Amino acid sequence: MSTDLAPALDLDALRDRIDTVLAQSLRRPPASVPSQRGRAGELTRALTDFVLAPGKRIRPLLCVLGWHAAGGDGDGEETLWRTAASLEVFHAFALIHDDLIDGSPTRRGRPSVHRDFAARHRSRPDADTFGTNAALLLGDLALACSNAFVNTAGLSARQRDTVLPLLDAMRGEVLLGQYMDLMATGRPTEDVEEALTIARLKTAKYTVERPLQLGAALAGADRDLLSLCSAYALPLGEAFQLRDDLLGVFGDPAVTGKPVFEDLRSGKPTVLMALATRRATPEQRGTLDALVGRADLGEDDAARVRHILQHTGARASVEDMITERYAQALRVLDDGPLAPRIAAALRQIAARVTVRAA
Repeated sequence: MSTDLAPALDLDALRDRIDTVLAQSLRRPPASVPSQRGRAGELTRALTDFVLAPGKRIRPLLCVLGWHAAGGDGDGEETLWRTAASLEVFHAFALIHDDLIDGSPTRRGRPSVHRDFAARHRSRPDADTFGTNAALLLGDLALACSNAFVNTAGLSARQRDTVLPLLDAMRGEVLLGQYMDLMATGRPTEDVEEALTIARLKTAKYTVERPLQLGAALAGADRDLLSLCSAYALPLGEAFQLRDDLLGVFGDPAVTGKPVFEDLRSGKPTVLMALATRRATPEQRGTLDALVGRADLGEDDAARVRHILQHTGARASVEDMITERYAQALRVLDDGPLAPRIAAALRQIAARVTVRAA
């Protein structure tokens, strides 16, 4: 185990470069992406605005760190940065469609895409339907742009053979996780493992594991390094989603940018709720069954649900699970062969995704 305390890569500088690449790529999109002129321009401009809004850039950052972990050098950086940028655009696709499926009114403190389109076209008699359909198309456009960025990244034949299967797996995992989430939403369950499976597929893999592996694969990583990426990334990705679950119920909407009632009103199949349901008394279970999933849930009833989540120990248990997974990810770095500055940067990422208020 290395004890070298070499300084980490500058994550903020890397994020700034990612933002620059995103802005350049979206404003000069590949030929396969529709023109920004005429009526279609509203759609492409909306995508640019959505993607370039301030964000963590966790996925492209991990792609860049995976590249460095595998010994990537300057010769392939153009390919690296374009592939990394594609992950942020894929993230936009996932968010836009997720908000549409959930009927979320806001995202990042602003109206969600379908609400924004409906508001801008309020003079139409079918404004809400138009907003829904426009958001569906915008998400599809984000997916198309993400694919186009990769296709124009200049991948070598070797890179295509290793990177494209990882991208295919990532897309399939997100879609399957989203479907499982849809199937379980509004259906009270004690199945913690099912909730964790949904978290892995819908969030953990495309947020941490696949981006890190993609960067490493671009630089020619062997199977051992790709396995190490997974060993670090999967527990950390689960911790990321578990933190989101807590913020969705106990967070500050002014900080998270999302209504605090949303997960309770939709009846999301979270580990937090599964633990509370499993441990609840019959009276508490009756309260959860009656209130969770109600579209008109108000502050008083939400407070009753939060009390149960606290009283059953579910909230504390989820915090413990986050701590355990964070520690597990750090142990992989402590015991692994990564260069000290790469391990240090990955420790910073681990802290950013687990210790946060939004």
